[in-house]
Amino acid sequence: MNLNADMDYEILLTDTAKAQAQRILDYIFFQLKNVQAARSVEQDMKETARRLSRVAGSLKFCDDPKLRASGYHVIHFKRHKYFMLYKIIGKQVYVTGIYHDLQDYENSLNLKSR
Repeated sequence: MNLNADMDYEILLTDTAKAQAQRILDYIFFQLKNVQAARSVEQDMKETARRLSRVAGSLKFCDDPKLRASGYHVIHFKRHKYFMLYKIIGKQVYVTGIYHDLQDYENSLNLKSR
């Protein structure tokens, strides 16, 4: 599937983001044994990527000072409590991570002060 047809930005998922997306879907499908929910989250993920391809440059920078200084933005899924962390370089959007809203992603990125 080509998510980039007729879009303003080309969406590229890093290997990390791809692995995170797969872990999220695998957890819902295999651990929670909820096929319908896994499909719904996957569809929301794809719709978020398509929306991102149109609005990436208009969304504000992250609130976290270190992420903001590095040029990171977030876009939240419409129907689920997940978001994509991304950076814009030219006309390409690099999704570097996909996280749950309650996840301590700053700590996983080693951004918190020690």
